[in-house]
Amino acid sequence: MQKINSMAINTNRRNLLRSLAVIGVLVLVSSFVVWQSRKHTVYIIGDSTVKNGDGTGKQDLWGWGSFMADRFDTTRIQVENHAIGGRSSRTFINEGRWDRVLEKLQRGDYVIMQFGHNDGGPLDDTARARGTIKGIGEDSTAIYNPILKKNEVVHTYGWYMRKYIQDAKAKGAISIVCSPIPRNIFKDGKVERANTSYGKWAEDVAKANGAFFIPLNDLIADQYDKLGPDSVKHFFPGDHTHPNKNGSLLNADMVVKGIWDLRNNDLKEYLKK
Repeated sequence: MQKINSMAINTNRRNLLRSLAVIGVLVLVSSFVVWQSRKHTVYIIGDSTVKNGDGTGKQDLWGWGSFMADRFDTTRIQVENHAIGGRSSRTFINEGRWDRVLEKLQRGDYVIMQFGHNDGGPLDDTARARGTIKGIGEDSTAIYNPILKKNEVVHTYGWYMRKYIQDAKAKGAISIVCSPIPRNIFKDGKVERANTSYGKWAEDVAKANGAFFIPLNDLIADQYDKLGPDSVKHFFPGDHTHPNKNGSLLNADMVVKGIWDLRNNDLKEYLKK
């Protein structure tokens, strides 16, 4: 009788182990299927030249990020434009906006970033306090931030851009850095480029930290040079920085061109053909 009970117990144990093994396999398979079926997301961060209202204002101002979802097959990948006007590489972090993106960021997602237009402002003025130290080094300075009403250590433009890239990399996401779009400033028939300032610094930081780089400043400037100042001025109804819908559509086209030109980057596979 004892032998029979022992055999029965062993049989039950084997059956239980088989069941647990089957359940384990099913859980792994289900997790893999869920991971495979999850659509990756393209997160876009930047300033007003990336997102600038909805075009309902008198001047019909937009940013190129507002037209990127139209360029992708959104049945296969999602696009979220988190850019917002008035921000620099520093204040997008200080306000917690980057943290909110990081909370959602997952392995295999993409972050397309463009900053620089507002980084040249004062570090501690009472209006915005959004400037960063010029360059890409490790320089820093301690200030009192009158907007946040607290002490703050301000770093270089490159320091903040490195943070975006490194934070994204830690999440397994892929960073694509864009040089800032050119302003409507012509000299001797050619548009002014940022090849010695934020455009160069964006490229240097991207390459030094394993991120992809789109020379957006040059791509758009090439188009502006072809069009000439008389045509380009129609893209800028209010000032020399903020383009209207037509200007932003051209800029979005150049972002797409930049993505197509990237080597060893799978994001192009999600673009509409």
